[in-house]
Amino acid sequence: MTLQQPPLALLLDVDGPLASPVTRRVSPDIIASLIELVDRGIPVVFNTGRSDTFIAEQLMVPMLQAGLPADSLVHAICEKGAVWFSFSPDGPGPVHVDKSLAMPTAYGDDIRDLVSRSYFGHMFFDETKRAMVSVEQHIEVENSSYLAQQSKFDADALALLAKHDLGAVRLEHRAPASTGRVDYRVDPSIISTDIESIRLGKDLGASRAVELLAAQGIVPQAWRTVGDSRTDYAMADWLHHQDHPVKHVDVRPADGVPEKPYPVKTAADLELGDDLVNDFAGAAFLQFWLAGLEK
Repeated sequence: MTLQQPPLALLLDVDGPLASPVTRRVSPDIIASLIELVDRGIPVVFNTGRSDTFIAEQLMVPMLQAGLPADSLVHAICEKGAVWFSFSPDGPGPVHVDKSLAMPTAYGDDIRDLVSRSYFGHMFFDETKRAMVSVEQHIEVENSSYLAQQSKFDADALALLAKHDLGAVRLEHRAPASTGRVDYRVDPSIISTDIESIRLGKDLGASRAVELLAAQGIVPQAWRTVGDSRTDYAMADWLHHQDHPVKHVDVRPADGVPEKPYPVKTAADLELGDDLVNDFAGAAFLQFWLAGLEK
């Protein structure tokens, strides 16, 4: 196998950097930029909490329709590392699921029932998840209204974990605060809540990304990780600790940019636009990297 060493590899969160948190869709401009990056030999790996179904609908199908380059392979690591698959111009490969990381079925059934009884007006149960248990804000609901209900739902979800004798913690400000046994966590974001194994995370996704590329004989000279929340920094943390050169891009730095031993960039840092956030910032960074490849 011939070793390939592209100048960059992209490890991309999906919600925020690529998919609009408002519409949950990926713009044609972003799809076009991703296609062009793949065409220039830049590995593109999605690292997301979303399901494989969501990635197939919002990224794979549009990329195939736009014309994924011949002999290319794009990897999608879903549900924070529990599920993964790859796709080529011929379509998707098999979906892999680490069953040891899946939530108990009975717990998922109770959450589905809870949502249908008490929260159906603000959120829905994500039936496409294979390992995590997730609920998500209805698009037509105001985010402020959803967030008010989310805190109540999170408390109910945590109580159900105790009822099922599943040691758990709710993430407050992205830092767990608990004593005793902790096997699962309740992890809220601005549009959803995930209940998941504590072994899941964007760092696990980064580890899988390196393995998937290595299986192709690809060892990037450097990595660019992109996210919109504090938990996304775990991608760059893991890569840095494994001695991979990495820079992280934060497309929603309103939570504050933490001190890190590797460079962290925002749209304002590179003068791409002081007010660019989420998928608008993600689109600008994709174009920035494409322009850099032309030099």
